[in-house]
Amino acid sequence: MEKSSDIKKIILVTGKNSRFCFFLKKDLKKFKTYFTSKNNFNLLNFNQMKKFIKNKKITHLIHVAGLSRPMDLHEKDINLSIDLNVIGTANIVKLCNLFKIKLVYFSTNYVYPGKTGNYKETSKLLPFNNYAWSKLGGETSVHLYKNSLILRLCMTDFPFTHKKAIKGAKTSFIFNKDVSKIMPFLLDESGILNIGGKKRDIYEFAKKFKKKIKFIEYKKIKNFPRDSSLNIQKLKNILKKKTFNFKNI
Repeated sequence: MEKSSDIKKIILVTGKNSRFCFFLKKDLKKFKTYFTSKNNFNLLNFNQMKKFIKNKKITHLIHVAGLSRPMDLHEKDINLSIDLNVIGTANIVKLCNLFKIKLVYFSTNYVYPGKTGNYKETSKLLPFNNYAWSKLGGETSVHLYKNSLILRLCMTDFPFTHKKAIKGAKTSFIFNKDVSKIMPFLLDESGILNIGGKKRDIYEFAKKFKKKIKFIEYKKIKNFPRDSSLNIQKLKNILKKKTFNFKNI
């Protein structure tokens, strides 16, 4: 049975064409939801976004859009990285502030140093590459807006798309389809929240779902975190209170 508070939610999601939104469209179907792309909701065109939102009575905005892959693009074209992940996010924050909309921002576990693992939401931050710096740059503006939730995600695509997986590095991968399932339960949370799965070697995680996958040794990868695993106890506590039994966490 739907809660009355859920019925009243009207959600806007950026990044319509992302792999994540493919799953989210199904998992948010009980809400009235708008999925937007650059064509009708350009992050760098504030007036266009303002015009799109006007009169739609949006209550929540889930900000998925941005520049992620390829990672080295953030090194080669810092202007694009800054535009989409820093300035674009700042525009989203200003928009949410103007219309009093709850903001859910997709950040990354790569904002942590990636050396010791088991990072809590209160752990010190030290991004290890430009992509992570750009996402942390987005976080800075979101922090100014108190009606917000920052998700530091350790998310990968389902099915596992890579031909090789890194052996010798640990993380807390969770599939995008599984993150999508828990999103309806997080819409009213605030602050910062780590999202991930169990701590595993990346190769062992990938091999579980792709038996014949090849590996590449961690030592051969330049500028990659040795242990970027997350402490997800806060997430577990939230889901437990909402009686959501999620086996992958």
